[in-house]
Amino acid sequence: MRLATWNVNSVRSRIDRVEAFLQRHEVDVLALQETKAREDQFPLMGLETLGYDTVMAGTNQWNGVAIISRVGIEDVQIGFDGMPGYGEPETAESRAIGAVCGGVRVWSLYIPNGRKPDDPHYLYKLDWLAKLRAEATQWLAEPTALVGDWNICPTDDDVFDPAQFKNSTHVTPRERAAFAAFLEDGWVEVTREHAPGYTYWDYYRQRFERDRGLKIDFVLVSPSYAERVTGAFIDREERAGQGASDHAPVVVDIT
Repeated sequence: MRLATWNVNSVRSRIDRVEAFLQRHEVDVLALQETKAREDQFPLMGLETLGYDTVMAGTNQWNGVAIISRVGIEDVQIGFDGMPGYGEPETAESRAIGAVCGGVRVWSLYIPNGRKPDDPHYLYKLDWLAKLRAEATQWLAEPTALVGDWNICPTDDDVFDPAQFKNSTHVTPRERAAFAAFLEDGWVEVTREHAPGYTYWDYYRQRFERDRGLKIDFVLVSPSYAERVTGAFIDREERAGQGASDHAPVVVDIT
């Protein structure tokens, strides 16, 4: 199986890129984040013509997740048990969708950004991760992949200039500890060994051209499934050119 994850930053703006990416790399399952589309707005026709089924969750122009598969989609779950919401009144956001694709449960995850360490959104992010971790421990025994935009740089090597992010989210000890907790539970991050380098480059000041990026998109899989990973790569070319998302897709090959 070829599994990919991509924060597409608006599927309606980039559906041509999505369709070309699927064909170019012969992807079996693609998890999308930040789709920014309701179900009735999701452009399905071209995907269906290519032989893909799609499930999605989205409510407005923010957030949104989807799974696109040509190896089947079963047992769809929108959100996970205990997933916290945000705002007053608290509202569930479209940040998680799971489905069984080709015998593997795939979760497309868009972890909250956190905004600033002193912002309520930061505490929401930590709570969201804690609730996901608690629920995910039940999935470790089965072939499962937690993929998506984690909005965390787990190490200093994952940020182009740690000093510049000293007082920012993504690199705080609490965020890094939350990510590390998944690994301590037994989840295996499978892209770092095969696919070094950044996955996100801000549009600001030609950061992609100068390779001043962040590694925040990851694929965590259950232990038995990790043994079946044969390779991975970051499609940097997809970040280049006119109209690109600010994230590059991450692709993993699994036997």
